[in-house]
Amino acid sequence: QLMESGGGLVQTGGSLRLSCANSRSLFSPHVTGWYRRAPGQGRELVGRITSTNVITYADSVKGRFTISRDSTMNTVSLQMNSLKPEDTAVYYCNLYDLRSHQDFWGQGTQVTVSS
Repeated sequence: QLMESGGGLVQTGGSLRLSCANSRSLFSPHVTGWYRRAPGQGRELVGRITSTNVITYADSVKGRFTISRDSTMNTVSLQMNSLKPEDTAVYYCNLYDLRSHQDFWGQGTQVTVSS
């Protein structure tokens, strides 16, 4: 149901834009989140957007990353600027349906920031 795209290799200070496409329209209240898992680390919440467009970010990415949603509500993007080597991770998109409590994950996309 969820498909991420846009990962890749970038130098320190560069930018990448990740997209999370939802193949099915969802009309119930939900939260779409971006998570990441760095090598040898646990999963970390990067930021999330609710179906009412309330957005929150982890302190580690505030001011550098921006979450947005397209007008169809089917794609959520993560714009990543001023990337640092510590941003290197596999980034995952998650959708949590607040009504059914169903939880959906994308397959992940690799982001590598070289120093």
